[in-house]
Amino acid sequence: MKLLPVTLTIAGSDSGGGAGVQADLKTFAALDVHGTSAITCITAQNPRGVTGIQPVRGELVRKQIKAVFAELPPRAVKTGMLYSAEIINVVADFFAADRRPPLVVDPVMVATSGAVLLRSSAIRALKTRLLPLATLITPNLDEAQLLLNRRLRRLEDLLDAAEEIHERFGCAALVKGGHLKLGQDAVDVLFDGRRFTVFRARRIAGVSTHGTGCTYSAAIAAQLARGEKLNKAVELGKVFITRAIAGSQKAGRHSVLNWFAG
Repeated sequence: MKLLPVTLTIAGSDSGGGAGVQADLKTFAALDVHGTSAITCITAQNPRGVTGIQPVRGELVRKQIKAVFAELPPRAVKTGMLYSAEIINVVADFFAADRRPPLVVDPVMVATSGAVLLRSSAIRALKTRLLPLATLITPNLDEAQLLLNRRLRRLEDLLDAAEEIHERFGCAALVKGGHLKLGQDAVDVLFDGRRFTVFRARRIAGVSTHGTGCTYSAAIAAQLARGEKLNKAVELGKVFITRAIAGSQKAGRHSVLNWFAG
């Protein structure tokens, strides 16, 4: 019988199925790892926007994580929408208590639609408690600007930002520049504390990007669970998200990522 590596996502639920835990679990399945989850928030959302958020009590988030580790110990973990300082502290307490698998933090702060997905009071907890425990943080352009409190406009800014995030928080940083107009490519910058790596893929026009951040970070976590080193896991994650965007399909009136694109 085949033994599957286990990956855990700690994130919010997306009722529209395009982002959050739903996107993460589809990514895990596509990459042949067993996906487990700890739900942090229930959201009412669709590709047009978020109309409601109900956070889960911190104690129940803790019990979900503990239950997974008890019987299905993950080889990698990713976080998505954590929303509150209470939930961030629960996750940080769990990961600070003992030796844990690699942790990929997708610092979900603001939805593409503009909805706030991380309370302002939680940003300090994210910076002081969780990021120092992370193996990798994967901010998009807006999130990196919020973390560093400055604008990023050029490739050189992405390089500086990745290095500064590492210096401030001690984790590797993948700063995603997909929203920057850098020619025909979507460019991301990884700094692992020793070297920079720039990842490029041809920008795909006319496709909704709902769920791309969740999917990208989930793909990286899945590759770490499969035993890949960080740089290779990011490289393969970039390939995966590019294919998912290129292979996008229609569901209802909206385009959705194709997690199972060949």
